[in-house]
Amino acid sequence: MKNTLDSLLPIRDIVQKYGINADKKLGQNFLFDLNLTDKIARSAGNLKDVQVLEIGPGPGALTRSLLKAGAIVTAIEMDKKCVNALESSLMPAAEGRLKIISGDALDIRTYANLPPKMMVVANLPYNISTALLTMWLDRLESFSGFTLMFQKEVADRIMSAPNSKDYGRLSVKVQWVCDTGHEFDIPPTAFFPPPKVTSSVITITPLAEKRAEANVETLERLCKAVFGQRRKTLRVSLKQISDNPVALLQKVGIDDNRRPEQLSVEEFCALARAIDEK
Repeated sequence: MKNTLDSLLPIRDIVQKYGINADKKLGQNFLFDLNLTDKIARSAGNLKDVQVLEIGPGPGALTRSLLKAGAIVTAIEMDKKCVNALESSLMPAAEGRLKIISGDALDIRTYANLPPKMMVVANLPYNISTALLTMWLDRLESFSGFTLMFQKEVADRIMSAPNSKDYGRLSVKVQWVCDTGHEFDIPPTAFFPPPKVTSSVITITPLAEKRAEANVETLERLCKAVFGQRRKTLRVSLKQISDNPVALLQKVGIDDNRRPEQLSVEEFCALARAIDEK
């Protein structure tokens, strides 16, 4: 009998059959509910014939949903048991639409020879989620968009607006070049093993143009300096990178008594340009 996506063993059985154990060091928390993974795939939009990159597929629940949605999937996985399970159980049913790369998603060499402008859809390993996103943002031209699951706390930081306690360096870095959107939350009970936190699925869509011009290194140095002392006013925290922070702030029309979480992305960019003009 021909293997099809609908005839595959349940994910729980795949885990048992291939001796897969969620590895805390790899940040693994597996989803068994295919209704949830179908919902994640739908959040990414129409995936018919779309080149999709998945990170950390584990036993392949989300991978199945992506394939059912018509995607052409490249999956990067470090866990050898998961790679074996995917190659043995899922690949024969994928009809040539699944490529598995055994490697480290944080190693830029792993991305060699991938198709251009891939859509990334993934339940990210919690312990490297921010590092992965930062790496992708620095190479944004390689991707068409992202539908990603993070710890809710990290998702809130990514999407947070100014004047919020969650607004910080990551908010500015993402929102400078992308739009963000919250899709839905997933409780700990949906995972095995259950994490101690709620998770959030969000979309991150690259902008056609940055919100404002700025040198990326200067912008990051500025954000690191002021958000590192977020309780202090800008005239104090900017002393790390400016001999005359009051004059610098006056130059771009920003009150020197404001705090970093009160500035918009555009104001951060204006400050970064002023620093470079000195």
